[in-house]
Amino acid sequence: MFHPLRVSAIERLTDDSVAVEFAVPPELRETFRHKPGQHLNVRYTVAGEEVRRSYSICAPATEQPADPALRVGIRLVDGGAFSTYALKELAVGDQVEAMPPMGRFVLTPRAGQFAAVVGGSGITPVLSIAATLLAREPEASFCLIRSDRTAASTMFLDEVADLKDRYPDRFQLVTALSREEQQAGLPSGRLDRERLSGLLPALLPVAEVDGWYLCGPLGLVRAAEGALHGLGVERTRIHQEIFHVDDGPGTAVRPRIEAPASSMLTATLDGRSGKWPVQDGESLLETVLRSRSDAPYACKGGVCGTCRAFLVSGEVRMDRNFALEPEETGAGYVLACQSHPVTGEVELDFDR
Repeated sequence: MFHPLRVSAIERLTDDSVAVEFAVPPELRETFRHKPGQHLNVRYTVAGEEVRRSYSICAPATEQPADPALRVGIRLVDGGAFSTYALKELAVGDQVEAMPPMGRFVLTPRAGQFAAVVGGSGITPVLSIAATLLAREPEASFCLIRSDRTAASTMFLDEVADLKDRYPDRFQLVTALSREEQQAGLPSGRLDRERLSGLLPALLPVAEVDGWYLCGPLGLVRAAEGALHGLGVERTRIHQEIFHVDDGPGTAVRPRIEAPASSMLTATLDGRSGKWPVQDGESLLETVLRSRSDAPYACKGGVCGTCRAFLVSGEVRMDRNFALEPEETGAGYVLACQSHPVTGEVELDFDR
């Protein structure tokens, strides 16, 4: 369910990014209290068209009785309807609709050693994770390896510097710039798998890290994941969230299977069930949306996980999946926006 939120502050971070803060009314404070690493799905009408997007919360997670802090980072995307609007037209006092915080790329504060590899705007949820962890758990440490194009394009410079000043013994920062030389630190260049395989063991005892958090563009996340696997890190200690995927070779996760001539979809959403025919070529999310405009979605690209649903019966094919962990797909969860029927009858449950 979407709720109206008023924009209370907008801060320019770089030439192509802003931080937007929302005021939470008293009656919605518990609804919008987020876990560190979660994101907001926002809805707004731009040029007469409804636009939905997902943005990670960068603010530390608060506990009662403190008010929830809702601040998201938005970077301009070429052709992006909402990001363009946010950078050029969105103003304090404007009203935006948002769903309650969601997402499973989270770290519940606990003692231990944690690390993250992030690229570009991938710093946004990790900033919330690191700030919350270090503030709440004195026996925790955090190592942040971040990659950006240039210093001028780096989001949340002040916030990360503040963590370094506040927790000098428990927060380690390593910065790599792909298009600019630094006076100190790593040589310029991209953080690919080979480079990370040599860098990570030099920074910290890789096998002793309790949790790795990878966030950013697909190439960086896959490179970091491959490096960690090569260094013997268990997959269950690796958590990832992908912010951008270029369409191209290798993005499909399953070969295409010819769909049946006609299929029926039964779906349960907010306690109500319906049954509809699946039209040729449409995803199961599109089938539901024809009759239920309240069906959850944001990116429609298999990245954000908002349309996650449990496959009760039948079989589906997912075009691609960058949001669900293997444990989730193994347990029967699918992304409705990427799912197409393989059997004549399919049933989804969005409420599980």
